[in-house]
Amino acid sequence: MEHIRAVLIDIDGVLTVSWKALPGAVEAMERLRAADLPLALVTNTTSRTRAEIARRLSGEGFPVGADDILTAPAVTAAYLRKHHPDARCLLINSGDVQADLEGVEIVPGTDRPDTGRPETDSGAAPDVVVFGGAGEEFSYPALNAAFRHLRSGARLVAMHRNLYWRTAQGLDLDTGAFLLGLERAARVDAVVTGKPSEAFFAAALAHLGTSASEALMVGDDVESDVLAAQRCGITGVLVRTGKYQSEAVEAADGTPDRVIDSFADLPALLGR
Repeated sequence: MEHIRAVLIDIDGVLTVSWKALPGAVEAMERLRAADLPLALVTNTTSRTRAEIARRLSGEGFPVGADDILTAPAVTAAYLRKHHPDARCLLINSGDVQADLEGVEIVPGTDRPDTGRPETDSGAAPDVVVFGGAGEEFSYPALNAAFRHLRSGARLVAMHRNLYWRTAQGLDLDTGAFLLGLERAARVDAVVTGKPSEAFFAAALAHLGTSASEALMVGDDVESDVLAAQRCGITGVLVRTGKYQSEAVEAADGTPDRVIDSFADLPALLGR
């Protein structure tokens, strides 16, 4: 691991669960900071802004700031500004991340059965349907309205396609569980902007100013975190915390470069 010059770190399930620090995670990050190792926290979290995430992590003792964090909503905003400028975007998401969607026109949506066609509150159909993180907002009316928009020609952009995530109460369904059905029903393919997209990892490497061969990604999702990073040339390390499940590793399309018990073991693995 002597060649590693920067580390990408997933947050949920790696550093925290339900925003509470996992044992040894704070001390491990402090050791990496003391070794002057550049870090980027890369997350598909869509319920909080970068600033809010930084405050929560700092409150748990992690030495991080908003500039250390790259989120799926921030990368999604950059994608929409570049590929769909001036588009009306219908956002279905659990949590308020408007602050990280600068330059994107978000239109509130409603389903109006009397018109025979779902519209936004502004009276015009959206150009893009944007999926964030799943929650109560992923209701039948909301999903059905999205389906109708897509059938009418709207594009589909998803911040991620995670199937589930770990909470203090156990595993909860996430966006991917709904996205798969919607893609099939509407006969469209979503553009995914967060992990595991190559564009997300490229943005993280550019943020750190390092090459893929000198970077390491540590995560609890064998597919979206680890193997996706490895396909980009980044060393992948899987932790046995968070959403880790041995059966998921066995069914995966590849093998992690390394598997460790928790983020607390990372400094020793890196020799820092």
